[in-house]
Amino acid sequence: MQRLQSEHESSTERGSVPATSEDRCSDSCNQPDGRATADAAPAARTIVVALLGAPDVTAATLYGFFDVLSAVRRDWQMLHGGGLVASPFRPFVVSRDGQPFAGANGVRITPDASFADCPRPDVVCVTDIAVAPDQPLGDRYDAEVAWLRERHADGALLASACSGALLLARTGLLDGLDATSHWAYCDTLARDYPRTRWHPERGVLFAGAERRIVMAGSGVAWHMLALALIARFAGPEEAMRVARINLLDLNETSPIAYASLTRGTGIHDAVVQRAQQWAAQHYAVEAPVMRMVALSGLPERTFKRRFTQATGMSPLEYVHMLRLEEAKQMLEAGDEPVEAVAEQVGYQDSGFFSRLFRRKVALTPAQYRRRFGTLARQLDEAAHRVT
Repeated sequence: MQRLQSEHESSTERGSVPATSEDRCSDSCNQPDGRATADAAPAARTIVVALLGAPDVTAATLYGFFDVLSAVRRDWQMLHGGGLVASPFRPFVVSRDGQPFAGANGVRITPDASFADCPRPDVVCVTDIAVAPDQPLGDRYDAEVAWLRERHADGALLASACSGALLLARTGLLDGLDATSHWAYCDTLARDYPRTRWHPERGVLFAGAERRIVMAGSGVAWHMLALALIARFAGPEEAMRVARINLLDLNETSPIAYASLTRGTGIHDAVVQRAQQWAAQHYAVEAPVMRMVALSGLPERTFKRRFTQATGMSPLEYVHMLRLEEAKQMLEAGDEPVEAVAEQVGYQDSGFFSRLFRRKVALTPAQYRRRFGTLARQLDEAAHRVT
Protein backbone atom coordinates (compact mmCIF):
# COMPACT_ATOMS: atom_id res chain seq x y z
CA MET A 1 0.00 0.00 0.00
CA GLN A 2 2.91 2.34 0.70
CA ARG A 3 4.02 2.01 -2.93
CA LEU A 4 0.56 2.91 -4.16
CA GLN A 5 0.43 5.96 -1.91
CA SER A 6 3.86 7.18 -2.99
CA GLU A 7 2.94 6.73 -6.66
CA HIS A 8 -0.23 8.74 -6.15
CA GLU A 9 1.61 11.53 -4.36
CA SER A 10 4.30 11.64 -7.02
CA SER A 11 1.83 11.81 -9.89
CA THR A 12 -0.14 14.52 -8.09
CA GLU A 13 2.99 16.65 -7.81
CA ARG A 14 3.59 16.23 -11.56
CA GLY A 15 0.02 17.33 -12.23
CA SER A 16 -0.91 14.20 -14.15
CA VAL A 17 -3.26 12.75 -11.52
CA PRO A 18 -5.18 15.21 -9.31
CA ALA A 19 -5.47 14.50 -5.63
CA THR A 20 -9.13 13.64 -5.25
CA SER A 21 -11.56 11.42 -7.07
CA GLU A 22 -13.94 14.35 -7.46
CA ASP A 23 -11.23 16.37 -9.19
CA ARG A 24 -10.15 13.40 -11.30
CA CYS A 25 -13.37 13.12 -13.29
CA SER A 26 -15.49 15.27 -15.52
CA ASP A 27 -19.28 15.23 -15.56
CA SER A 28 -19.28 14.13 -19.18
CA CYS A 29 -17.57 10.78 -18.69
CA ASN A 30 -18.07 9.77 -15.06
CA GLN A 31 -20.88 8.57 -12.87
CA PRO A 32 -22.08 10.68 -9.91
CA ASP A 33 -19.97 8.62 -7.51
CA GLY A 34 -16.78 9.53 -9.34
CA ARG A 35 -16.35 6.31 -11.31
CA ALA A 36 -15.54 6.24 -14.99
CA THR A 37 -18.58 5.38 -17.05
CA ALA A 38 -18.10 2.44 -19.38
CA ASP A 39 -18.66 3.11 -23.06
CA ALA A 40 -18.15 6.84 -22.50
CA ALA A 41 -15.63 9.12 -24.16
CA PRO A 42 -11.94 8.37 -23.52
CA ALA A 43 -11.17 8.57 -19.82
CA ALA A 44 -10.48 12.00 -18.35
CA ARG A 45 -9.15 10.48 -15.16
CA THR A 46 -7.16 7.51 -13.97
CA ILE A 47 -8.98 4.17 -14.22
CA VAL A 48 -8.12 2.05 -11.21
CA VAL A 49 -7.75 -1.64 -12.12
CA ALA A 50 -7.34 -4.25 -9.39
CA LEU A 51 -5.63 -7.42 -10.62
CA LEU A 52 -6.51 -10.28 -8.31
CA GLY A 53 -3.48 -11.98 -6.83
CA ALA A 54 -5.23 -15.24 -5.93
CA PRO A 55 -3.53 -18.51 -5.04
CA ASP A 56 -2.33 -20.35 -8.17
CA VAL A 57 -2.38 -17.23 -10.36
CA THR A 58 0.17 -17.29 -13.20
CA ALA A 59 2.67 -14.46 -13.24
CA ALA A 60 2.70 -14.21 -17.04
CA THR A 61 -0.98 -13.30 -17.28
CA LEU A 62 -1.12 -11.26 -14.08
CA TYR A 63 1.84 -9.06 -14.95
CA GLY A 64 1.01 -9.20 -18.65
CA PHE A 65 -2.16 -7.32 -17.81
CA PHE A 66 -0.17 -4.96 -15.61
CA ASP A 67 2.31 -4.15 -18.38
CA VAL A 68 -0.26 -3.74 -21.15
CA LEU A 69 -2.48 -1.41 -19.11
CA SER A 70 0.51 0.60 -17.90
CA ALA A 71 1.68 1.12 -21.49
CA VAL A 72 -1.54 2.62 -22.85
CA ARG A 73 -0.88 5.99 -24.51
CA ARG A 74 2.58 6.19 -22.92
CA ASP A 75 4.37 3.79 -25.27
CA TRP A 76 2.77 5.14 -28.44
CA GLN A 77 3.92 8.64 -27.56
CA MET A 78 7.39 7.37 -26.66
CA LEU A 79 7.79 5.51 -29.97
CA HIS A 80 6.68 8.56 -31.91
CA GLY A 81 8.98 11.05 -30.23
CA GLY A 82 6.36 12.57 -27.97
CA GLY A 83 6.81 13.67 -24.40
CA LEU A 84 6.20 11.55 -21.31
CA VAL A 85 2.49 10.77 -21.05
CA ALA A 86 0.91 8.79 -18.25
CA SER A 87 -1.36 5.82 -18.93
CA PRO A 88 -5.03 6.47 -18.15
CA PHE A 89 -4.98 3.15 -16.28
CA ARG A 90 -3.56 2.52 -12.83
CA PRO A 91 -3.21 -1.24 -12.40
CA PHE A 92 -2.23 -2.79 -9.11
CA VAL A 93 -2.09 -6.32 -7.69
CA VAL A 94 -4.35 -6.99 -4.73
CA SER A 95 -4.62 -10.07 -2.53
CA ARG A 96 -6.55 -11.05 0.57
CA ASP A 97 -3.77 -10.04 2.98
CA GLY A 98 -1.32 -8.08 0.81
CA GLN A 99 1.55 -10.41 1.70
CA PRO A 100 4.00 -11.90 -0.85
CA PHE A 101 3.11 -15.42 -1.94
CA ALA A 102 4.15 -18.11 -4.42
CA GLY A 103 1.94 -18.19 -7.48
CA ALA A 104 1.77 -20.92 -10.09
CA ASN A 105 5.15 -22.47 -10.96
CA GLY A 106 6.59 -21.05 -7.74
CA VAL A 107 6.87 -17.48 -9.05
CA ARG A 108 6.91 -14.99 -6.18
CA ILE A 109 4.03 -12.51 -6.37
CA THR A 110 4.27 -9.28 -4.37
CA PRO A 111 0.86 -7.60 -4.06
CA ASP A 112 0.51 -3.83 -3.87
CA ALA A 113 -2.39 -3.93 -1.43
CA SER A 114 -4.73 -6.15 0.56
CA PHE A 115 -8.50 -6.30 0.26
CA ALA A 116 -8.78 -4.10 3.35
CA ASP A 117 -6.56 -1.24 2.20
CA CYS A 118 -6.79 -1.23 -1.60
CA PRO A 119 -8.05 1.83 -3.48
CA ARG A 120 -11.63 1.64 -4.71
CA PRO A 121 -11.35 -0.05 -8.14
CA ASP A 122 -13.24 0.74 -11.31
CA VAL A 123 -12.31 -2.70 -12.69
CA VAL A 124 -11.42 -5.96 -10.96
CA CYS A 125 -9.79 -8.62 -13.10
CA VAL A 126 -9.32 -12.32 -12.32
CA THR A 127 -6.49 -13.04 -14.73
CA ASP A 128 -6.48 -16.84 -14.28
CA ILE A 129 -5.82 -19.64 -11.79
CA ALA A 130 -3.69 -22.66 -12.70
CA VAL A 131 -5.88 -25.49 -11.41
CA ALA A 132 -7.24 -28.55 -13.18
CA PRO A 133 -10.80 -28.23 -14.51
CA ASP A 134 -12.15 -30.87 -12.11
CA GLN A 135 -9.99 -29.98 -9.11
CA PRO A 136 -12.22 -29.43 -6.05
CA LEU A 137 -11.73 -25.85 -4.85
CA GLY A 138 -13.41 -26.27 -1.48
CA ASP A 139 -13.15 -23.04 0.52
CA ARG A 140 -9.73 -22.12 -0.90
CA TYR A 141 -11.05 -19.07 -2.74
CA ASP A 142 -13.97 -18.06 -0.50
CA ALA A 143 -12.33 -14.77 0.53
CA GLU A 144 -11.66 -13.83 -3.10
CA VAL A 145 -15.19 -14.76 -4.22
CA ALA A 146 -16.78 -12.70 -1.43
CA TRP A 147 -14.56 -9.72 -2.29
CA LEU A 148 -15.47 -9.97 -5.99
CA ARG A 149 -19.16 -9.98 -5.11
CA GLU A 150 -18.70 -6.93 -2.88
CA ARG A 151 -16.79 -4.98 -5.51
CA HIS A 152 -19.44 -5.67 -8.13
CA ALA A 153 -22.17 -4.50 -5.74
CA ASP A 154 -20.09 -1.37 -5.21
CA GLY A 155 -20.20 -0.62 -8.94
CA ALA A 156 -16.97 -2.14 -10.25
CA LEU A 157 -16.75 -3.93 -13.57
CA LEU A 158 -15.65 -7.56 -13.14
CA ALA A 159 -13.44 -9.21 -15.74
CA SER A 160 -12.03 -12.72 -16.04
CA ALA A 161 -9.63 -14.38 -18.41
CA CYS A 162 -9.36 -18.07 -19.16
CA SER A 163 -9.76 -20.19 -15.99
CA GLY A 164 -10.48 -17.08 -13.94
CA ALA A 165 -14.11 -17.82 -14.80
CA LEU A 166 -14.02 -20.49 -12.08
CA LEU A 167 -14.02 -17.73 -9.45
CA LEU A 168 -16.46 -15.49 -11.26
CA ALA A 169 -18.93 -18.36 -11.53
CA ARG A 170 -18.73 -18.98 -7.78
CA THR A 171 -20.01 -15.45 -7.10
CA GLY A 172 -23.42 -16.36 -8.51
CA LEU A 173 -23.33 -13.24 -10.67
CA LEU A 174 -23.31 -15.30 -13.88
CA ASP A 175 -26.66 -16.99 -13.23
CA GLY A 176 -28.92 -16.50 -16.24
CA LEU A 177 -26.13 -14.94 -18.31
CA ASP A 178 -23.93 -15.95 -21.24
CA ALA A 179 -20.31 -16.63 -20.25
CA THR A 180 -17.05 -18.01 -21.58
CA SER A 181 -13.86 -19.61 -20.34
CA HIS A 182 -10.99 -21.75 -21.58
CA TRP A 183 -12.30 -24.60 -23.74
CA ALA A 184 -10.97 -27.20 -21.28
CA TYR A 185 -13.04 -25.73 -18.42
CA CYS A 186 -16.40 -25.13 -20.07
CA ASP A 187 -17.67 -28.70 -19.69
CA THR A 188 -17.01 -28.61 -15.94
CA LEU A 189 -18.44 -25.12 -15.61
CA ALA A 190 -21.58 -26.11 -17.51
CA ARG A 191 -22.04 -29.07 -15.18
CA ASP A 192 -21.42 -27.12 -11.97
CA TYR A 193 -23.22 -23.91 -13.00
CA PRO A 194 -26.12 -24.98 -15.24
CA ARG A 195 -27.91 -21.64 -14.85
CA THR A 196 -25.16 -20.01 -16.93
CA ARG A 197 -24.95 -20.42 -20.71
CA TRP A 198 -21.33 -21.31 -21.46
CA HIS A 199 -19.77 -20.53 -24.84
CA PRO A 200 -16.25 -21.98 -25.29
CA GLU A 201 -16.23 -20.66 -28.85
CA ARG A 202 -16.40 -17.03 -27.74
CA GLY A 203 -13.19 -15.01 -27.50
CA VAL A 204 -14.51 -12.01 -25.53
CA LEU A 205 -18.00 -11.71 -24.09
CA PHE A 206 -19.85 -8.86 -22.33
CA ALA A 207 -22.72 -9.69 -19.99
CA GLY A 208 -24.90 -8.45 -17.17
CA ALA A 209 -26.50 -5.13 -16.35
CA GLU A 210 -24.61 -2.24 -17.94
CA ARG A 211 -22.26 -4.90 -19.37
CA ARG A 212 -20.29 -4.84 -16.11
CA ILE A 213 -19.05 -8.39 -16.58
CA VAL A 214 -16.43 -9.03 -19.28
CA MET A 215 -14.95 -12.46 -19.92
CA ALA A 216 -12.25 -13.80 -22.23
CA GLY A 217 -12.01 -17.42 -23.31
CA SER A 218 -8.99 -19.59 -24.00
CA GLY A 219 -5.31 -19.04 -23.43
CA VAL A 220 -3.98 -15.72 -24.75
CA ALA A 221 -7.52 -14.44 -25.27
CA TRP A 222 -6.52 -12.33 -22.26
CA HIS A 223 -4.90 -10.08 -24.87
CA MET A 224 -8.36 -9.46 -26.29
CA LEU A 225 -9.76 -8.85 -22.82
CA ALA A 226 -7.10 -6.23 -22.15
CA LEU A 227 -7.82 -4.59 -25.50
CA ALA A 228 -11.56 -4.64 -24.78
CA LEU A 229 -11.02 -2.88 -21.44
CA ILE A 230 -8.75 -0.32 -23.07
CA ALA A 231 -11.31 0.35 -25.82
CA ARG A 232 -14.11 0.67 -23.32
CA PHE A 233 -12.42 3.13 -20.98
CA ALA A 234 -9.83 4.88 -23.18
CA GLY A 235 -11.31 4.52 -26.66
CA PRO A 236 -10.84 2.14 -29.61
CA GLU A 237 -7.98 4.18 -31.06
CA GLU A 238 -5.88 3.63 -27.95
CA ALA A 239 -6.70 -0.08 -28.03
CA MET A 240 -5.63 -0.37 -31.65
CA ARG A 241 -2.37 1.41 -30.89
CA VAL A 242 -1.62 -1.09 -28.11
CA ALA A 243 -2.40 -3.97 -30.48
CA ARG A 244 -0.09 -2.56 -33.13
CA ILE A 245 2.79 -1.90 -30.74
CA ASN A 246 2.59 -5.34 -29.14
CA LEU A 247 1.71 -7.26 -32.33
CA LEU A 248 -1.42 -8.64 -30.71
CA ASP A 249 -3.35 -10.92 -33.04
CA LEU A 250 -6.90 -9.74 -33.68
CA ASN A 251 -7.91 -12.74 -35.83
CA GLU A 252 -11.42 -14.11 -35.40
CA THR A 253 -10.53 -17.80 -35.26
CA SER A 254 -12.73 -19.48 -32.66
CA PRO A 255 -10.95 -20.85 -29.57
CA ILE A 256 -12.71 -24.15 -30.33
CA ALA A 257 -10.34 -24.62 -33.26
CA TYR A 258 -7.48 -24.93 -30.76
CA ALA A 259 -9.28 -27.32 -28.43
CA SER A 260 -8.33 -30.91 -27.74
CA LEU A 261 -11.53 -32.77 -28.50
CA THR A 262 -10.79 -35.87 -26.42
CA ARG A 263 -10.74 -34.27 -22.99
CA GLY A 264 -12.67 -36.12 -20.28
CA THR A 265 -14.14 -35.49 -16.85
CA GLY A 266 -11.48 -37.40 -14.92
CA ILE A 267 -13.89 -39.95 -13.40
CA HIS A 268 -12.12 -43.32 -13.18
CA ASP A 269 -14.00 -46.44 -14.25
CA ALA A 270 -11.89 -49.48 -15.15
CA VAL A 271 -14.46 -50.84 -17.62
CA VAL A 272 -14.74 -47.50 -19.39
CA GLN A 273 -10.97 -47.03 -19.44
CA ARG A 274 -10.57 -50.41 -21.13
CA ALA A 275 -13.12 -49.37 -23.77
CA GLN A 276 -11.32 -46.05 -24.25
CA GLN A 277 -8.00 -47.82 -24.77
CA TRP A 278 -9.58 -50.09 -27.37
CA ALA A 279 -11.25 -47.15 -29.13
CA ALA A 280 -7.97 -45.25 -29.31
CA GLN A 281 -6.58 -48.01 -31.51
CA HIS A 282 -9.71 -49.04 -33.42
CA TYR A 283 -11.80 -45.88 -33.84
CA ALA A 284 -11.85 -46.24 -37.64
CA VAL A 285 -13.54 -49.67 -37.69
CA GLU A 286 -17.19 -50.16 -38.57
CA ALA A 287 -19.72 -50.05 -35.69
CA PRO A 288 -17.11 -49.26 -32.99
CA VAL A 289 -19.67 -48.57 -30.27
CA MET A 290 -21.21 -52.03 -30.44
CA ARG A 291 -17.73 -53.54 -30.26
CA MET A 292 -17.01 -51.45 -27.15
CA VAL A 293 -20.24 -52.71 -25.58
CA ALA A 294 -19.26 -56.31 -26.32
CA LEU A 295 -15.78 -55.72 -24.88
CA SER A 296 -17.25 -54.34 -21.65
CA GLY A 297 -19.46 -57.36 -20.98
CA LEU A 298 -22.20 -55.02 -19.76
CA PRO A 299 -25.74 -54.49 -21.00
CA GLU A 300 -25.74 -51.80 -23.69
CA ARG A 301 -27.70 -49.23 -21.66
CA THR A 302 -25.55 -49.79 -18.58
CA PHE A 303 -22.34 -49.38 -20.56
CA LYS A 304 -23.51 -46.21 -22.27
CA ARG A 305 -24.64 -44.71 -18.96
CA ARG A 306 -21.32 -45.47 -17.23
CA PHE A 307 -19.33 -44.26 -20.22
CA THR A 308 -21.15 -40.93 -20.25
CA GLN A 309 -20.67 -40.49 -16.51
CA ALA A 310 -16.94 -41.15 -16.81
CA THR A 311 -16.15 -39.14 -19.95
CA GLY A 312 -18.82 -36.48 -20.20
CA MET A 313 -19.92 -37.75 -23.63
CA SER A 314 -21.70 -40.73 -25.14
CA PRO A 315 -19.64 -43.58 -26.66
CA LEU A 316 -20.59 -42.41 -30.18
CA GLU A 317 -19.59 -38.82 -29.41
CA TYR A 318 -16.32 -40.13 -28.00
CA VAL A 319 -15.56 -42.07 -31.19
CA HIS A 320 -16.32 -38.96 -33.26
CA MET A 321 -13.94 -36.95 -31.09
CA LEU A 322 -11.15 -39.50 -31.52
CA ARG A 323 -11.64 -39.52 -35.26
CA LEU A 324 -11.72 -35.73 -35.53
CA GLU A 325 -8.64 -35.34 -33.36
CA GLU A 326 -6.75 -37.74 -35.62
CA ALA A 327 -8.07 -35.88 -38.66
CA LYS A 328 -6.79 -32.59 -37.23
CA GLN A 329 -3.32 -34.06 -36.87
CA MET A 330 -3.41 -35.43 -40.41
CA LEU A 331 -4.52 -32.05 -41.78
CA GLU A 332 -1.72 -30.33 -39.86
CA ALA A 333 1.00 -32.70 -41.01
CA GLY A 334 0.11 -33.74 -44.56
CA ASP A 335 -1.52 -32.72 -47.81
CA GLU A 336 -3.82 -35.66 -48.50
CA PRO A 337 -7.24 -34.73 -49.92
CA VAL A 338 -10.01 -34.21 -47.37
CA GLU A 339 -11.83 -37.24 -48.78
CA ALA A 340 -8.80 -39.44 -48.05
CA VAL A 341 -8.48 -38.07 -44.52
CA ALA A 342 -12.17 -38.76 -43.90
CA GLU A 343 -11.86 -42.36 -45.07
CA GLN A 344 -8.75 -43.06 -43.03
CA VAL A 345 -10.37 -41.95 -39.78
CA GLY A 346 -13.54 -43.97 -40.40
CA TYR A 347 -15.96 -41.90 -42.51
CA GLN A 348 -17.08 -43.17 -45.92
CA ASP A 349 -19.14 -40.05 -46.49
CA SER A 350 -16.71 -37.14 -46.78
CA GLY A 351 -19.60 -34.66 -46.83
CA PHE A 352 -20.78 -35.86 -43.42
CA PHE A 353 -17.19 -35.70 -42.16
CA SER A 354 -16.79 -32.10 -43.34
CA ARG A 355 -20.08 -30.99 -41.75
CA LEU A 356 -19.22 -32.71 -38.46
CA PHE A 357 -15.72 -31.21 -38.51
CA ARG A 358 -17.13 -27.72 -39.09
CA ARG A 359 -19.65 -28.11 -36.28
CA LYS A 360 -17.12 -29.36 -33.75
CA VAL A 361 -14.00 -27.38 -34.73
CA ALA A 362 -15.61 -24.16 -36.02
CA LEU A 363 -13.53 -24.38 -39.21
CA THR A 364 -13.87 -26.47 -42.36
CA PRO A 365 -11.14 -29.10 -42.87
CA ALA A 366 -9.60 -26.90 -45.59
CA GLN A 367 -9.65 -23.82 -43.35
CA TYR A 368 -8.12 -25.81 -40.52
CA ARG A 369 -5.32 -27.07 -42.78
CA ARG A 370 -4.52 -23.56 -44.01
CA ARG A 371 -4.32 -22.14 -40.51
CA PHE A 372 -2.72 -24.91 -38.49
CA GLY A 373 -0.78 -26.67 -41.24
CA THR A 374 1.20 -23.49 -41.75
CA LEU A 375 1.75 -23.16 -38.00
CA ALA A 376 2.86 -26.81 -37.74
CA ARG A 377 5.36 -26.34 -40.55
CA GLN A 378 6.74 -23.17 -38.97
CA LEU A 379 7.17 -24.90 -35.62
CA ASP A 380 8.80 -27.91 -37.27
CA GLU A 381 11.24 -25.63 -39.09
CA ALA A 382 12.01 -23.80 -35.87
CA ALA A 383 12.64 -27.07 -34.06
CA HIS A 384 15.09 -28.32 -36.71
CA ARG A 385 16.72 -25.04 -37.68
CA VAL A 386 20.49 -25.02 -37.36
CA THR A 387 21.70 -21.88 -35.60
